[in-house]
Amino acid sequence: MVFKKKPIRVLIVDDSAFMRRVVREMLESDPGIEVVGAARDGQEGVEMTLELDPDVVTMDIEMPRMNGLEAIDAIMARSPRPILVFSSITSEGAEVTLEALDKGAADYVEKTIARSVLDVLQVKKDFVEKVKAVSRRRRIIAASVKKTATPYVRPPVHKTASHVTDLVVIGTSTGGPRAVQQVLPGIPKDVDAAFVIAVHMPQAFTKAFAERMNAHCALPVKEAEDGEQIRAGRVLVAPGGVQTLIERRSAASAKIHLTKEPASSIYRPCIDLTIGSAAEAYGSRAMGVILTGMGHDGKEGIAAIKKKGGWALAQDEASCTVYGMPKAIVDAGLADVISPLDKISEEIVKLL
Repeated sequence: MVFKKKPIRVLIVDDSAFMRRVVREMLESDPGIEVVGAARDGQEGVEMTLELDPDVVTMDIEMPRMNGLEAIDAIMARSPRPILVFSSITSEGAEVTLEALDKGAADYVEKTIARSVLDVLQVKKDFVEKVKAVSRRRRIIAASVKKTATPYVRPPVHKTASHVTDLVVIGTSTGGPRAVQQVLPGIPKDVDAAFVIAVHMPQAFTKAFAERMNAHCALPVKEAEDGEQIRAGRVLVAPGGVQTLIERRSAASAKIHLTKEPASSIYRPCIDLTIGSAAEAYGSRAMGVILTGMGHDGKEGIAAIKKKGGWALAQDEASCTVYGMPKAIVDAGLADVISPLDKISEEIVKLL
């Protein structure tokens, strides 16, 4: 007997009739997705979530009666599930989107203006893939589960006097902003290593993200600039829209190099390029950390770090929003430590 796979059930929440129709058409173009309802504001969205029990909710932010942020609060308090928020690619949109992620949204979908038929097809493809990815994590893992999870460590992993880490590069994608906001505050201010964070985010988002992190971390956090010196005890966030490479001109000096090349790269920043350049610049003194995200960006960079003798850490499946990028590292046998999210900062510090 062949069992038909159940479709992913999605609720659309948007006050625009036009957007509700567009989102429905995009989602229903995939036979594996079923739109179970469309709410006209946040209040209706909360009520329909409780009534229809969708696998995923797509949420606009600016709506009457109850806005998207308020609706996210209510849903996550009463019936938590993956929520995708629609975000405008502006500095104001970035602030609101990051607040939505703080409140529990799984990820965001960019409101972009398609310039061609190919653009439309790519936007639809990316949106559908994101819905499918977050639906696999129809959970919110109970806090008790997260607290009792124990990191898996591939023996032998222990710090030695001769193995010092000077640079930690953290790479992440879907669910990444929230993940980084859980990891970085756990790093003490007296740490003797530099940090570079590469997240798949648009240009308007990365500066706002860095400023937000700076307000919550013991270490100073800022968006990286071209030619900026990499120093211990500081965190640099790779800006969106460009590639962030790490270059070492001398034993005592390493700098950030921002470039548009290679033009063929899908991601800007590309985590493989950032971590790979760290491996070249720092050798065994570089550590790569891969957190939640779709796809396998970061795998080649981590392989380069391992080849040089550096450490590699991966977030475990249970605590990931999407277990894609960490899975690629784990499946390739590259991870020295596989850890739940709430233990990763502790595991990083152990190996510094």
